Amino acid sequence: MSNEIRLNKYLSEAGICSRREADRLIEAGKVTVDGTIADLGTRVGDSSVVTCNGKPVHLHTKKVIYAYNKPIGQVCTSKDADPDSIFRYVEFPERVNYVGRLDKDSTGLLLLTNDGDLANEIQRSRNNHEKEYHVRVNTDITEDFIKKMSEGVEILDTVTKPCKVKKTGTRNFSIILTQGLNRQIRRMCDALHVRVVHLKRVRIMNIRLGSLRPGEFRTLTRDEEQELRRLVQKRS
Repeated sequence: MSNEIRLNKYLSEAGICSRREADRLIEAGKVTVDGTIADLGTRVGDSSVVTCNGKPVHLHTKKVIYAYNKPIGQVCTSKDADPDSIFRYVEFPERVNYVGRLDKDSTGLLLLTNDGDLANEIQRSRNNHEKEYHVRVNTDITEDFIKKMSEGVEILDTVTKPCKVKKTGTRNFSIILTQGLNRQIRRMCDALHVRVVHLKRVRIMNIRLGSLRPGEFRTLTRDEEQELRRLVQKRS
């Protein structure tokens, strides 16, 4: 049928996961189409019955994007995978997936959406989308520290991309990244013999945390969503 799409795209658009994660689930035999275990080449249409991990999957007719202030202690993972999953603390009106991660010890802005393609574009490192953080460390900040953080630090067998770093207090700084290596800021600081005491993400592209309190979420405004989609299309 002309309206058939690849199974990984279907799962992504349904807000289940990214296309890459969908491929992993398919390869692991976790996805069925019309009662048959699917493979990577499977395509689905309007009448297809799709399940993932034994649960039915449906495409959403309405795309939603939420901004959430993740508290310290909550984990970016599925509800069934961890008792501290964000989805055990918050019941979102629609089934959504987080865009990027914040580690358990970090707090601040997290985007959640059922628009898998939008999530994929935001997370692609080649698009250089900005993410801004406020950080407090355990020692006084020097100009040498700011310079080294800005120019790039060797971690995880690579050197981090140049980024914008600004001292905001004796032991506080802001940093704007365009990549998302695992625990990147903490690892960068560790490499320079500085320990992060508190880390909060305050902005993703044009979306700001603002006055959201820890544990609260809100729907993006129409202007925010339009600008977010414009920025994504500009980079893709």
